[in-house]
Amino acid sequence: MTKLKLNKKSAKSTDTSAIFIFGFVMLWGVFTSPEVFIVPFIISLFVVCFLLYVKFKKHSALRKSNIEQIDIMNGVQFEEYLTELFKSLGYRVKNTPRSGDYGADLILRKNRQTIAVQAKRYKGRVGISAVQEIIGAQKYYNADDIWVVTNSYYSKSAINLGAVNNVRLIDREGLIKLSQRRLR
Repeated sequence: MTKLKLNKKSAKSTDTSAIFIFGFVMLWGVFTSPEVFIVPFIISLFVVCFLLYVKFKKHSALRKSNIEQIDIMNGVQFEEYLTELFKSLGYRVKNTPRSGDYGADLILRKNRQTIAVQAKRYKGRVGISAVQEIIGAQKYYNADDIWVVTNSYYSKSAINLGAVNNVRLIDREGLIKLSQRRLR
């Protein structure tokens, strides 16, 4: 199995729209002033291909992660993993801002349904506050359903509050089952 290389820093994913805009400008330059733009165009073409390759490899490695690799991820990497996992399961995924997210880390859409997801990569039990946060996010994001996903387990109070508020709590076993359903 491919080993996931985890970085200590949270590297922002390559913005493909910026790459394509840059490529378009360089291509336009080649056609308008080929003597000036041909060398920068060739260099930029190689850079674009390399960046797309790196992005593909990162997403591929995330999708192939197993629970032991998930356990050593930081919170941002766990959110990136869940983004790739839910995309492979057919959801359209929108990541919320890292801070000021109103209690949701991911917004999933599929079949006209909106789901707000709180991601908790924990070593101990996930407490009641995670459930409270996602309950608060439901109205803000106009979500039909709300989930908390963890690589761990939930406290008794989190389970009780989740049951009363129809929060889907996906624990370690549930995450493993979801991961096994992903596209290979």
